[in-house]
Amino acid sequence: MKLRFLLPLVLLSACSAAEEEWKLHTFEEPHMGTLYRVMSYTREGTVEDLTLLTEKAFDRVEELNSIFSDYLPESELNDLARAPVNEPIPVSEDLYRILDRAKLLTEETGGAFDVTAGPLIRLWRMAKKNQKLPSPDQLTRAKARTGAHLIELDPVARTVTKRAEGMLFDLGGIAKGYAADEALKILREGGFPSSLVAASGDIVVGDPPPGKKGWRIGIETLEVGVDLSELETVTLVNQAISTSADTRQFLELDGKRYSHIVSTKTGLGLTERVGASVIAADATTTDSHATALTLLGAGEGLKWIEGKENVEARILFLKDGEQTEKRTSGFPETR
Repeated sequence: MKLRFLLPLVLLSACSAAEEEWKLHTFEEPHMGTLYRVMSYTREGTVEDLTLLTEKAFDRVEELNSIFSDYLPESELNDLARAPVNEPIPVSEDLYRILDRAKLLTEETGGAFDVTAGPLIRLWRMAKKNQKLPSPDQLTRAKARTGAHLIELDPVARTVTKRAEGMLFDLGGIAKGYAADEALKILREGGFPSSLVAASGDIVVGDPPPGKKGWRIGIETLEVGVDLSELETVTLVNQAISTSADTRQFLELDGKRYSHIVSTKTGLGLTERVGASVIAADATTTDSHATALTLLGAGEGLKWIEGKENVEARILFLKDGEQTEKRTSGFPETR
């Protein structure tokens, strides 16, 4: 599921004379299998500076893709997968940082979120391609190579040690958010704090647009094709929001609908329709927590989120064919 930033709600609002000095500029580039979009406000005469800075931000996203991608054969992540077992492997600061965040999240969610689930995810990709569910034997072998307990992280030496042969990693539930954070950091530090970075379902924003309370972000439902003007919105300032769901990516076999989000318990795509939106201070958190929340479900997932400081969530699911909503106590009012 993708979130949409509502351009008409920003651009068509009445502007004061002071606000008219500012202009909104939008830049787009494809990265990490999706479209990254940068939106930033500038005063007259600073557009060239913003353009150069945005190129730097996109270069940073591309650099991170060369580290985190499980599709690029020579990525650092795949180098780690090919590295020998029971041997400390030095890794980059970015890879160590994201694996450390992911491992902590795996422990918090009882293994529901797990970046070592690459064997299960690869198996599910093949199932979608072949339109055939994996066999019990295939699932058993894949599960044997999955689990955060099979990697050890050394923060002093900045190394990763694998404890099983054939391990594969998948950072799809956290990498896009991390890269969006890094891109916004470049814009902020370069003097453009009123900026937004969006990567599919992950959006992180800085200071409010000139003269506005914040960035208005539209949140999609479980339905496809809802008119943009009908979406509920939240207003964010120096925050991030991510939404995870199976609205567009799913597989139907023998009358059953399977999500692209793979359960580490079953090794199959989720069969319950669910969508989760998470708001926090950064997109690394919202990206990973939105994925984890869909895997945990409304009851267990919202209880877990309620125990976290400065993290709020809303979850949508189908009950008797009707869309039902639950949210944490601090999730902002939608409009």
